[in-house]
Amino acid sequence: MIDRRSFNKAIGLGVGASALSLAGLQTAAHAADTPGSGAAPRPAPTPAPTVPTITPGTHTDFPELKQVRAGVLDIGYAELGPADGPAAILLHGWPYDIHSFVDVAPLLAEQGYRVIVPYLRGHGTTRFLSARTFRNAQQSAVALDVIALMDALKIRKATLAGFDWGSRTADIIAALWPERVKALVSVSGYLITNVAAQANPLPPAAEHTWWYQYYFATERGKLAMESPDHRPELCRLVWELVSPTWKFDDATFARSATAFENTDYAAIVIHNYRWRLGLASGERRYDGWEKKLADRPTIHTPTITLDPAFDPFTAPDNGAGYRRFFAGPYDHRTIQVGHNLPQEAPTDFAQAVIDADHL
Repeated sequence: MIDRRSFNKAIGLGVGASALSLAGLQTAAHAADTPGSGAAPRPAPTPAPTVPTITPGTHTDFPELKQVRAGVLDIGYAELGPADGPAAILLHGWPYDIHSFVDVAPLLAEQGYRVIVPYLRGHGTTRFLSARTFRNAQQSAVALDVIALMDALKIRKATLAGFDWGSRTADIIAALWPERVKALVSVSGYLITNVAAQANPLPPAAEHTWWYQYYFATERGKLAMESPDHRPELCRLVWELVSPTWKFDDATFARSATAFENTDYAAIVIHNYRWRLGLASGERRYDGWEKKLADRPTIHTPTITLDPAFDPFTAPDNGAGYRRFFAGPYDHRTIQVGHNLPQEAPTDFAQAVIDADHL
């Protein structure tokens, strides 16, 4: 799930020289729009269409799933909408799957988007190509999976939107490979992990909210994730705790829980949380990317951040704690739902995707 962070302040660096660079770009853009500057005024942005309101749970499944070899994976994904439409890639988190976007995807497809919804590594029908590949879930490895998917599907540039692990992954791609991202929607804002900063304790109430991270640091937690009986019980408990107002039924949970039966699921989940706490090593081939991410790079991509009001991880600051990390066109919204925002409020999420694409 989302990165450990204080409820009262964000940890990280200021924008520094990036802010100065952006200011220069803004000055140049203003001059280009000024009469007598010798440059033609920029056309006004096209108004974003309004997404029709639907009831959450209107759709229960995707028409079909596809597979594509990309990087070290054979990735399972859903695809909706016209093949020549602008690409929108929707990224889920833990303990969730592609069904978090089961209502969002058709809304975007109806607006002409080519919507791609992949299972992250270790989830659903996504499989490693080799049994010898280390089951690594450090943040840069997961982000590079999405770059490889885009390459395999011949998608040069896409709007990226996600929550939880998906927000972090989208943030990383926007920060490190901005040429691949047209716009960004990030639930809970800036979630790029600085492992060294994770050593600092949070207030006890915040630490209590992150109980499962410490559980996964133990052998008992690992065994629970490996157990066919305990794993779904644990995942369902997390759903209930982080989305206290979401009245999902057994069938809704069961559709997602099939993704947790992937043979690599436990290994990926355990490694992800242990790596974030500095308790498990990553791979040296990702060291260069992780060094860049440890500096918490500024994101210049047009971005809309969404805060779920009833998510216990949401800081009571209306996004102010992470605002400085977004230096491009920006908007922030608070949605009156819990952690699984796209499934609990699909119309709001889909509208944010379209609005971000028009910033």
